[in-house]
Amino acid sequence: MKFRSLLVAVLTMSLSSALQAQEFSEQQLAQVKQVREAASQSNLSWQLLTSLTTEVGPRLPGTENDKKAVAWAKKHLEQLGFDKVWVEEATFPEWRRYHESAKILLPSEQPLHLTALGNSISTPTEGLSAEVILFETLDELIAAPAGSLNGKIAFINYRMNRDIDGNGYGPAVRARNSGAVEAAKKGAIAYMMRSVSTSHHRFAHTGGSHYKTGVTKIPATAVANPDADQLARLINAGHDVKVSLNIQTEDLGQGTSYNVIGEFTGTEFPAQYVLIGGHLDSWDLGTGALDDGAGVALTMAAAKHIADVKRPKRSIRVVLFAAEELGLWGAKAYFKKHKADLDNIVAAAESDFGADVVYAFESNVNAASLPVVREIAAQLAPLGVKYIGKNSAHGGPDLIPLKNSTSAPIFALHQDGTDYFDYHHTADDTLDKVDPAKLKQNTAAYAVFALMAADAKTKMAGK
Repeated sequence: MKFRSLLVAVLTMSLSSALQAQEFSEQQLAQVKQVREAASQSNLSWQLLTSLTTEVGPRLPGTENDKKAVAWAKKHLEQLGFDKVWVEEATFPEWRRYHESAKILLPSEQPLHLTALGNSISTPTEGLSAEVILFETLDELIAAPAGSLNGKIAFINYRMNRDIDGNGYGPAVRARNSGAVEAAKKGAIAYMMRSVSTSHHRFAHTGGSHYKTGVTKIPATAVANPDADQLARLINAGHDVKVSLNIQTEDLGQGTSYNVIGEFTGTEFPAQYVLIGGHLDSWDLGTGALDDGAGVALTMAAAKHIADVKRPKRSIRVVLFAAEELGLWGAKAYFKKHKADLDNIVAAAESDFGADVVYAFESNVNAASLPVVREIAAQLAPLGVKYIGKNSAHGGPDLIPLKNSTSAPIFALHQDGTDYFDYHHTADDTLDKVDPAKLKQNTAAYAVFALMAADAKTKMAGK
């Protein structure tokens, strides 16, 4: 009886393995290898990234450069031979940064390197000056007594930790999102925070911030980490620290930009598609090479490398999202427009974490799709990508509206983010920070993933 049970188990495992192997033929796997090797050797993604960051540069939503980026993307998708190329409108709250300066007045005069947070209001034209009150965390600021900051500048000095997966970003970004609101509740006339950053360089890191209806709006800024350390040392030494700052910004009301979309059409199930992409916009301080020019370039190139070998069963759609930095506005517009047919998405992944190597692959799919996931993982292994079997991937930020609106097959090609937040949202986000060899590895990983997801026998689905 035990022998029979063991025999049945062995036969079941063998049958399961055979069924899994049928997801992809030997010819398909040979094509995957061909695509992987071609992408690993090609300079296409580097050429695209160089063109975008050099010929267009920074791409703050609504600016002339943003419009040029839309035209750039449409032109290059067409030149790459995508079967369909089109744009879809996305609206957003348009904002501009014009001037920013600051200095310590007391106990001695010295410059401060800071930047306005996105959506911040201006100081008075002549600027403002006030004593700085230090808080180590947002929660400490929230706990401050009402009125305790009347006429003062609130300063949060929370230090972000460094990790390969960037897990320190979420806790640190809380102060960026709502610090100005909490400071205003206590009577502050301006808000400063330590940059959401792991850097020791004297660059201030910008990023989105938000106000709350019914709470007075105050100027919101981020200070370069070495300058944040200087402020903290002075205050902790017992000095009364006074700072002057002058930032000039403008709220321009509703702006319009466009998601730019290119598709290689599938041969058997053209309505079903793999969605890959990144966001086309960037902050205005640097040229947006890491955030997110690399994601734009490598996903465009990955789709092209696939098309050069074959058209898979399902379509491959590259979506270059608009106005991500100001609040995921392009993503919201895309998934709202396509809400009636989101079930046609068989896999979705966004590259928006720089350009260091993809070190791990993770899914978020239903159990029936896992055999396909494991076969994809096997073909990513030669690129040095390990498989994370937790099946709980979150995906990139532009996929948040997709996750919120439906059960969708979400994937994460995890990039090494150890150094990403040294450059993120700064003037130092420039092309020289990208390693061409690592960009090739990213491109190859996305090409393997997208081809296999589009060409599998089984249509993958979310949980």
